[in-house]
Amino acid sequence: MPRQVDHEGRRRRIAEAICLIADERGLEGVTLRDVAAVAQVSMGAVQRCFRSKEEMLLFAVGYVGERITERVRTRLGGGPAQPPATALGHAATEVALLREEHRAEARVWLAFVAQAAVSEPLADTLRTSYAALQDLFARLITEATEATEATGSAPVGKDPAPPGPRREARALLALADGLTSHVLIGHLTSEEADEVLHAHLAGLWERLDATTAGRAN
Repeated sequence: MPRQVDHEGRRRRIAEAICLIADERGLEGVTLRDVAAVAQVSMGAVQRCFRSKEEMLLFAVGYVGERITERVRTRLGGGPAQPPATALGHAATEVALLREEHRAEARVWLAFVAQAAVSEPLADTLRTSYAALQDLFARLITEATEATEATGSAPVGKDPAPPGPRREARALLALADGLTSHVLIGHLTSEEADEVLHAHLAGLWERLDATTAGRAN
């Protein structure tokens, strides 16, 4: 009986190999031969999974995005129910890739972002990932607003979010993404970047409280 091949598992091994090579040499250093060697598969096996280098890179960037998203989901659902404000802080911290153990992943992600500036297919994949994260941030901001209204004196059900939850989500995502670069080049330490991120979140909740109080008066 022919041996069953785990094609999806092989594709993930290849994606991991691409990330290892990209972390060491950048995306320009990713070659079919080296990917096969690091993934411990034949060059033919790589070619059967992906028809081109661009197709390999598209899968790899999606794979990295999935890993980040999965960590966010785990952080949000891995314990007792969290207040939306706390959940948003955890999600933003994961997206910013500030911890030392995520430094290699951050380098790879930024390599993909740089390549996406000249590759529309990569840019399209990244836009999809960023849109999903922005939607998550906007949902958590809206839930935090509703929770504040439910426990305060503001009328529930009217203007259920501070000015522009999507605008606030867009700003938070851009900040988290930018902090990744600042830490990687040494402009900020991870601790300093974390302080910047949480100062922004504190300002967001102050605006939220002020908006809720203003509607109550």
